[in-house]
Amino acid sequence: MEQYIVSARKYRPSTFATVVGQQALTETLKNAIATNKLAHAYLFCGSRGVGKTSCARIFAKTINCEHPTPDGEACNECDSCRQFNENRSLNIIELDAASNNGVDDIRTLIDQVMVPPTQGRYRVFIIDEVHMLSSAAFNAFLKTLEEPPAHAIFILATTEKHKIIPTILSRCQIYDFSRITISDMVKHLGMVAEKEGATAEPAALNIIARKADGAMRDALSIFDQVLASSRGNITYASTIANLNVLDNSYYERLVDAFRKQDVSGVLLIYKEVRDKGFDSLFFINGLAQYLRDLMVASDPSTIVLLDAADEVKKAMAERARELKPDFLYRAMDLCNDADFNYRTASNKQLLIELTLIKLCQRLSPSTKRSGHVGGHLKPLPAPDADPLGLGAPEASAPKTNAAITPAGPPQRPAPAVSTAPREPVNLPPPVRHRPRTTAVQIETPAAEPQANYGPANSVGSTQTRDNAPAAAAEAQVMAARYSDAAFRDAWSRFIEAHASARILTSAMSTAKLERGADEKWDVTVDGELAAQAIREGMPEILEYLQTVLANSSVSLNLIVNGGEESPQMWTDSQVLSHWMETQPEVAEVIEKYKLRLL
Repeated sequence: MEQYIVSARKYRPSTFATVVGQQALTETLKNAIATNKLAHAYLFCGSRGVGKTSCARIFAKTINCEHPTPDGEACNECDSCRQFNENRSLNIIELDAASNNGVDDIRTLIDQVMVPPTQGRYRVFIIDEVHMLSSAAFNAFLKTLEEPPAHAIFILATTEKHKIIPTILSRCQIYDFSRITISDMVKHLGMVAEKEGATAEPAALNIIARKADGAMRDALSIFDQVLASSRGNITYASTIANLNVLDNSYYERLVDAFRKQDVSGVLLIYKEVRDKGFDSLFFINGLAQYLRDLMVASDPSTIVLLDAADEVKKAMAERARELKPDFLYRAMDLCNDADFNYRTASNKQLLIELTLIKLCQRLSPSTKRSGHVGGHLKPLPAPDADPLGLGAPEASAPKTNAAITPAGPPQRPAPAVSTAPREPVNLPPPVRHRPRTTAVQIETPAAEPQANYGPANSVGSTQTRDNAPAAAAEAQVMAARYSDAAFRDAWSRFIEAHASARILTSAMSTAKLERGADEKWDVTVDGELAAQAIREGMPEILEYLQTVLANSSVSLNLIVNGGEESPQMWTDSQVLSHWMETQPEVAEVIEKYKLRLL
């Protein structure tokens, strides 16, 4: 019975022409041999399985070939080539630096360098994983590497070039091996399948090539595994089942559910994926990769970045046309956040489900009410029944004016505004320090137009021509003129109405107000603590001021002068008292351990 040899060894390249995916590099080596311009030391760099050691062996065989072919290949017929092919050549010495990395090992190698070849012109010394040599071994090797005998050629191979000392790098010709492309792998695997008498679907070979991640040796090992399980008939279904790869059909169904805002369907698809034994982190990263592929397929100029067959590229491009680019960007960002937070999340399933719900609802680009980039979640569609309790029917939401921004998270209701005139509240002016010239300015972002990704429950999709006059009237009313005293009065009334928010109102009380151009007011505060408090309350402050002053153009420009804290800001004792009032656990810790302020 013939001994079985794995494909990675059986189909290892024996000539430059059979090296996969390194055409430019092999042509350079062949030209150097043809013109007899050989260096005394070479460094082959690249990731695992790309052909570094194979090229070193082919190079060593070719330079000693007695009758090279016109195209620069070894003849495989002379005594030197036969000895090499039968692994009994004395002109090729290989050293594994991973296990022979000491000074004594290098000294033994140096002694062998002094022995001339018995047959052929050169003795070639191949040192694999050379970065594993110790510093002392590198230094012992330097002199011989720089001035070797005329018959000695060194070929160093490494996967981590940055670990090699510069004095070694400067003595070598450096060749960087590139990762093998998926198309080259698929072509080579098809040739191997044909020689093995097996049938293989191109889609299955594509999955194997993707799994190999640029390493031809890994691809051949995976090919053997799939070939053994499928008994000579490699299909797409058997490949994804054997390699535990999540089929793209799941991601396609998810994207369809995102477009329909089908939260229940999205969660059920995720459950189906988990029931099949797939890890949630693997799933969310696969979804991010699929969204990335849709993004590059949406533009004819970037579709070349998609490593797939032509028919797959065409199908991805058609699907990408159904989605807005802004949705794809936001979706990838959400998936990236989920990947970043996954390892620290205590409830990982909830993290992924929340990410899928956000993707399903699609974030609005509005930032007027949110106070930060990201906007609000769009409302859930009104289903006939809601057994999972994922959302309430839209009809239950309160009616709002058609000209407002999309609905967001529940906010604190604005206090009732009296129409009767009242005297402005005069507060004592705070003691202030002179602002520095290098002030940090934070402008409130302007509201962006509502994005319409599809037939959703957005405000923009429900507005009709019938309410256009009402919107125009509202725009007229919200452009009323007001005095500086009216603005300061509204500012003071907000402070009175929100007295329970002590940090915010304290920061507002000590702020300096100055009117600028185009209804923009400069709000100058002392220190980042006050700025942070006003920044967090900015959405409610703006909404209150615009309502009271009947002018939707009112905006605030927050300026941090960077000076010392105002004396009217809270003291440490006041802050501690507030914490003890609002956070009972803080009071318990202070009382338990008898803590006090220093």
